[in-house]
Amino acid sequence: MAKASWPGKLIERLLRVTKMERALESHRTSEIPSGEGLAHGAAQGAAHGADSGPRYNTKHGMQPGTGRVIDLAQAGKGNYVAKKGLLTELAWFFLEACVINNKLIPISAVRVGLLRLFGARIGANCRLVHPIRVKAPWNLEVGDNCWFGVDVWIYNQAPIRIGSNVCISQGTFLTAGSHALATNMDLQVAPIVIEDGVWITAKCVVQMGVTIGRSAVVTPLSVVHRSLEAEGVYGGNPVRFIRKRFDV
Repeated sequence: MAKASWPGKLIERLLRVTKMERALESHRTSEIPSGEGLAHGAAQGAAHGADSGPRYNTKHGMQPGTGRVIDLAQAGKGNYVAKKGLLTELAWFFLEACVINNKLIPISAVRVGLLRLFGARIGANCRLVHPIRVKAPWNLEVGDNCWFGVDVWIYNQAPIRIGSNVCISQGTFLTAGSHALATNMDLQVAPIVIEDGVWITAKCVVQMGVTIGRSAVVTPLSVVHRSLEAEGVYGGNPVRFIRKRFDV
């Protein structure tokens, strides 16, 4: 008899693995108690004074299902004011998806040109070779010699001003908007200012209304919820001061 070819052997092994997985799944299913068994267990717990129901933290004196819930259907635009019409926003939506956030176009001049065309003010010698996202280029100001890493997201419903010689690393999220969490979840916006020489490292979040001082550094995975002084190194969630940048 001729030996089976390698595709046949591969298919045979895959079938064996599938049969083994099904057998294991059947075994696990047989070990799960039925509804009758669960009811019996609950009755035994009640007989021994055990609390068979779910346990809740009543620290705040609130029973399950009695807390306040904000109706998101009633949330509005708050203090947000659109600066462009629907057609402009729609045109930018497609250009951002097809060009600005396209890793197959590693050309700074293309991104800079389109951002400027839609109202962004961008200085000289900026590096935007990687895919990024910009919600509203008309709300963006960037100085000279700035670097933007892969997947930077500039969510600028309000103006975001970035100084010169700023590095914003991979995956960082700058958001000039949030919601009124204690009232009605209306949209709330406030500008962000990032001064000259700042380095925001990978996967940080910078929240609305903050100013990051000249030459400050924010370490990876940090959440900037407040303004930061110049020349400091900051990190954590929430962000905290670690040391001075230029102290060696």
